[in-house]
Amino acid sequence: MSALGKQTLATLWERTRLQGDMPGFAKAITSILGAMRGEDEKEFDMARTVLSDPVLTQKVLRLANSGMYSAFGQHINTVSKAVLVLGTEAIGHLALGLKLIEELSVVSPDSGLAHIEMEKAVLAGIVAREVSATAESRHGEEAVVCSMLHTMGRMMVTFYMPERWTALQQATGVGKEDAAAIEILGLSLQDIGRAAAQHWGLPANLIQGMRTLEPPAEDAPPEPLSHEDWVAGVSTMSSICAGALWHDSEEGADEVRRITARYSRMIGVSADKLAQAIEQAKVVAASDLSIAPLSKPAERRAKALAQTRQRAAGNNILLSGLSDMRDSLDTASAGQMVSIALETVFKGLQFSRSVAFVRNRRDGKYVARMCLGDGVREHLPVMQFPDAYEPNVFHAALNSDRVIFIENAADPKFAAKLPAWWRDTLSDARSFVILPLCSNGQPTGFMYGDWDDSFPAIHLSPTEFSLLNDIRSLVMKAAERRLQIDTVNRAA
Repeated sequence: MSALGKQTLATLWERTRLQGDMPGFAKAITSILGAMRGEDEKEFDMARTVLSDPVLTQKVLRLANSGMYSAFGQHINTVSKAVLVLGTEAIGHLALGLKLIEELSVVSPDSGLAHIEMEKAVLAGIVAREVSATAESRHGEEAVVCSMLHTMGRMMVTFYMPERWTALQQATGVGKEDAAAIEILGLSLQDIGRAAAQHWGLPANLIQGMRTLEPPAEDAPPEPLSHEDWVAGVSTMSSICAGALWHDSEEGADEVRRITARYSRMIGVSADKLAQAIEQAKVVAASDLSIAPLSKPAERRAKALAQTRQRAAGNNILLSGLSDMRDSLDTASAGQMVSIALETVFKGLQFSRSVAFVRNRRDGKYVARMCLGDGVREHLPVMQFPDAYEPNVFHAALNSDRVIFIENAADPKFAAKLPAWWRDTLSDARSFVILPLCSNGQPTGFMYGDWDDSFPAIHLSPTEFSLLNDIRSLVMKAAERRLQIDTVNRAA
């Protein structure tokens, strides 16, 4: 790299440090990659990340139930089960792409040029998703992320170095900025984007997919593409299409037709089907973009976003979760079954928070291991208590092996039955439920869920109690089954 290129990157990192990471990307990347790299609770961390957004939840479930995964032979109702079927990498790419679209589509950077480049990146991701779905590729979500990151260099320069961007445009004209990049910046815009990706610690496969890959000559013999090259080809085509689609003009439409004709054979989708996929992408973009000419008015978009965030609830969710648990009984670990169960009760009963506790016999205490809901994760390290009996509602539930529902936790007459650790971490709950998990009469842990004051008065029906008992029964069956397998393996 030239001295000028090194100086450009040094200036870029310094401005990043002073101004903060570019809106949307760093936050989403850190969240999703953290879940993908998780160790002890990798699957659950991914499920928790996905469940933080109802839109993302529906997209993940739709992918898991799509035709390309039909070989699994059942309807998948919970994100936890979807993670088991798809794997954390595939779901991570889907989650990352959707998070980037969501965050970049609502960001309002000071620079209008930066905003345009960000929305073009969103549009490229939308095109890639529709094209990948048409190709029925299992690498589609990776292609979506790479398509959005493909023009990272343009976004970085417009956001952090607008004076350099102006110099590029003055040298070669709008839309031809890369032609002057080596002379003015010391490296290409694509090199800047890939350097930013390495700076953020993105996986090597995503950085590989960000490169530009031209299709082979028409008279060249067809050769099978590696999955890395296929992803790079889709991301290249999608980012070029996004630039052509941006103004929603006839000239841009002609350019899209030329692009699809060139890339059709390489991607493995006919030009006609590519055209249909891109038309569908324009429909999606109308609600996901805010300033592009092909976008909907802002107020219509805001209303659509509000509608997607409505939370579903009811016994059907509990029944669907039970179905996932029965399907997974022979293959899932006890921890994975707890993950599915916790997600099911969290969604089905519309809990504000859910927490799973495990009994650590060696240390003689119950320790919180998994959680869902706002504001609870930071309290996880202090949510623990001795397993020796104390006269409070939690030990009462564990000793009786019965689901306990507390309708009014704020009742002064009930205060003495609430332990200090609960008052320090969960005391804003108005009502809560305890689901003990016991094996051979001995408690092994429990699941907890509560509702805050934003909910109306809570009353659980006999049907809901019955479903909760079925859920905890399946968790224990999985644990006992795994214990039997481990015993046999040790004996062998």
